[in-house]
Amino acid sequence: MRIAFYAPLKSPDHPVPSGDRLMARLLVAALRHAGHDVEIASQLRSYAGSSADGAHDQAKSAADKEIARLSLEWSNGRAPDLWFCYHPYSKAPDLIGPALSRQFGLAYVTAEASYSVRRNIGAWADSQVLVAEAVRQAAVNICLRQKDRTGLLTIAPAGRFEMLEPFIDAGAYRDTKPSLDSRRIVTVAMMRPGDKLESYRLLARSLEKIEHLKWIIAIAGDGPSRPEVMAQFARLAPARLEWLGERQAAEMPSIYGSGAIYAWAGCGEAYGLAYLEAQAAGLPVVAQDIDGVPGVVRNGETGILTQPGDTSAFADAIATLLGDASLRRSMSQAARRFVFDERSFDVASARLASILGSIRAGRANG
Repeated sequence: MRIAFYAPLKSPDHPVPSGDRLMARLLVAALRHAGHDVEIASQLRSYAGSSADGAHDQAKSAADKEIARLSLEWSNGRAPDLWFCYHPYSKAPDLIGPALSRQFGLAYVTAEASYSVRRNIGAWADSQVLVAEAVRQAAVNICLRQKDRTGLLTIAPAGRFEMLEPFIDAGAYRDTKPSLDSRRIVTVAMMRPGDKLESYRLLARSLEKIEHLKWIIAIAGDGPSRPEVMAQFARLAPARLEWLGERQAAEMPSIYGSGAIYAWAGCGEAYGLAYLEAQAAGLPVVAQDIDGVPGVVRNGETGILTQPGDTSAFADAIATLLGDASLRRSMSQAARRFVFDERSFDVASARLASILGSIRAGRANG
């Protein structure tokens, strides 16, 4: 099918890296791998970080212009078969796709849509109405977390929902060999306020509890909260810390491969693609049993998950892996099997082909 792809939070072409941008890019690549002709329909970002009244007004005005532009482009039979919207939610609703889908008779699909009654505040409440309408309109809503599916069922009990497990293109890590005897911890995360900063704080406090052990930590990431992040680690010996800064995707296999353990608290993580990257490279993971993390790390098999906020438990988990070479190796092997067998690009592409194939067949029969 010809697919118009749109990500209202962050386009796949956005210059700032993030997990959201990475998943958008992965979905586009997986759809193309499945044989579909995919084009990025719009670069419009509908994100509103404030719930103040009118927060989405500028985006709505820009969306009207995008609808007019695409309507003109799609005249004379040039419309796609399907509109695929990635990650519409309260702060970033799809202000374009539902109207165009109705106008041109397109199949409408969402992926990683979410709805929470806690967001029914001001402008976000208004945008959640739009999200609910889009979910009900969709031929299928593809969910990457069971939590999202549960939330969407409350607003669209008659909707169609299909699960797609979070995935990565693991091919880049196929030849990576982790340094399991290095006693080196790796962390990869952006440095920004909120959950990311809190995760760094928890990591630093945990490491302080195991200063008597031999380890160093390599931290790859950058962002507006870099000074605050570095301040969290100020009580640790500088020789234990390697600040790698922002790195390109091509550098990540060697960064992960330099380590023996991947540690990241994961506060507020929808799932965390870096966990899958680390496991693809063969690193056992230490993380919190929180939000979507259990969906990408198998506790006791590919890593150790601890109770949220418990720095002592987090420190003990790192210490356990540092002190048990056999456990590191068994979890390393299990981690690679998990990603390559179940969370790979090929697996996800086949799943998407199946989901969209049923839409195509249904429209043909209809």
